[in-house]
Amino acid sequence: MGPGKYRGGWVILLTILLAAILGMAPLPGWLEMWRPEWMALVVIYWVIALPARVGLISAWCVGFFVDVLEGTLLGLNAIALTLIAYAALTLYQRLRMFTPFQQCITVLMLVGVQQLLIFWVLTATNQNTPPNLAFIFSAMSSALIWPLVFVLLRSWRRGFGVT
Repeated sequence: MGPGKYRGGWVILLTILLAAILGMAPLPGWLEMWRPEWMALVVIYWVIALPARVGLISAWCVGFFVDVLEGTLLGLNAIALTLIAYAALTLYQRLRMFTPFQQCITVLMLVGVQQLLIFWVLTATNQNTPPNLAFIFSAMSSALIWPLVFVLLRSWRRGFGVT
């Protein structure tokens, strides 16, 4: 465990910042509920790719960053991202072996659970929430875009030698 064991931490941070920008970029009202959960996708990828480096504490910090950025209930996204990071850490060896379709289904379930948790807490605290189960559209778009995100982040990880 000498110095230089891990390389390319700036790439991980850059992808988190890019996900934050994509998550905050303005969209037309009709398209807003279809916005993919970029931060969840980035966290899932890095947990699968580098489980020894990106884990529950990283997910908690990223979620806390999202809470501050979005001005939501403090700790809400932190808990939600930590929950899906835990599930991804538990399944990471299987997820690596899954076909892209199986990975998409898993991402659909992980992001769906995240969105359900957030919906439940916001409803319980009488905060503004989307009507009915509209949050599932975000989970579906996240699952559909997962193969592209996976290939792009993997190419960056390999190209910049992130370890």
